[in-house]
Amino acid sequence: MFIIDRFEGNMAVIEYNGRTFDLPKNLLPKEAKEGDVLKISIEVDREETEKRRKRIKNLMNELFE
Repeated sequence: MFIIDRFEGNMAVIEYNGRTFDLPKNLLPKEAKEGDVLKISIEVDREETEKRRKRIKNLMNELFE
């Protein structure tokens, strides 16, 4: 469970499993407030990952040619 502990400037302090971490406030819904429980979904962007791999491969080829 991710809980908004507090806000510090432009950051939200999030509590998860007894630990805290900072998250930019602009990534949260505007109505989010202290004490709210967050649902977080993460997915891999396959298309952007492939573009990045190709870009890196091209840069490496240029360097080592």
